[in-house]
Amino acid sequence: MRFVFLGSPPFATPVFERLLRGPHQALALVTLPDRPRGRGQKVEPSALVRLAHEREIPVLQPDDPHSAAHVDQLRALAPDVLLVASYGVILKPATLELAPHGALNVHASLLPRNRGASPIQAAIQSGDAKTGVSLQRIVQRLDEGDVMLAREHVIGPEDSAAELLDALAVLGGELAAQGLDLLAQGRAVFTPQDHTRATFARKLKKEHGRMDFTGSAADLARQVRAQNPWPGARCLDPKGRELVVLRARAVETTTTGEPGELLETSPRAVLACGASALELIEVVPAGKRPMSAPDFLRGLRAVQGERFASLPLGAKEA
Repeated sequence: MRFVFLGSPPFATPVFERLLRGPHQALALVTLPDRPRGRGQKVEPSALVRLAHEREIPVLQPDDPHSAAHVDQLRALAPDVLLVASYGVILKPATLELAPHGALNVHASLLPRNRGASPIQAAIQSGDAKTGVSLQRIVQRLDEGDVMLAREHVIGPEDSAAELLDALAVLGGELAAQGLDLLAQGRAVFTPQDHTRATFARKLKKEHGRMDFTGSAADLARQVRAQNPWPGARCLDPKGRELVVLRARAVETTTTGEPGELLETSPRAVLACGASALELIEVVPAGKRPMSAPDFLRGLRAVQGERFASLPLGAKEA
């Protein structure tokens, strides 16, 4: 099969790498324009672009992916199918219809659950025991296309969104490779989704990282996992400075207090919540590197009874 791959890192990179190990021909990579990265804000190619260059595969980075010139460029490549993984652009009919087999999408959920922009984070936040990857036909309505293949993946009790993404990207690569094999063999079967079972994963914004200690510790622990690395679960430390919580867990404690109140400072850092208590394990103080929460409290000279607080509603986060 001759295919054009459309995607953005980090999810798309392992998918593309797996496809390049297979027998099918990659005609081009289509990805978003390079953007400034790192503290120096230098414009550098992504890992996905570097991979394509290493394999001498043409890279297309249109400013307007819907332009007639770009669509004509793709059509001239004469692909059998378009393969999409986290491209970040809703494709229009002119693009979807230019290949005989249409366009297939590698989606990081078991459709119809968690359609939309943040399926990995939504699965963790909801407390799902499992998620997976679906290979579906792209249609004009978001993630509603028929599914060719799907595979399950168990969500570990401590998995962060970053760790789950890594696992699902590898699984997605295997699924995409299998899908191309089935298309080439004429054995692909597409199954309509049950739209009555659909759930939706909203696009994450930075304000979704706001921690509310009046909630349950279990919900907060899932929020921390779901929003690591971005947007990051955030609160204010007892000195009123913004703090990102990278790892936390719900725990039992014999001490009670008001939401956000420090119940223990050593050997573990434990805060009271609306229900149960939350142990902070790893945090990122403003302007500093990640560190253990007990080390942070020692440096802060925090004592039992001091309060962590939620960011003010509508506040501009750092």
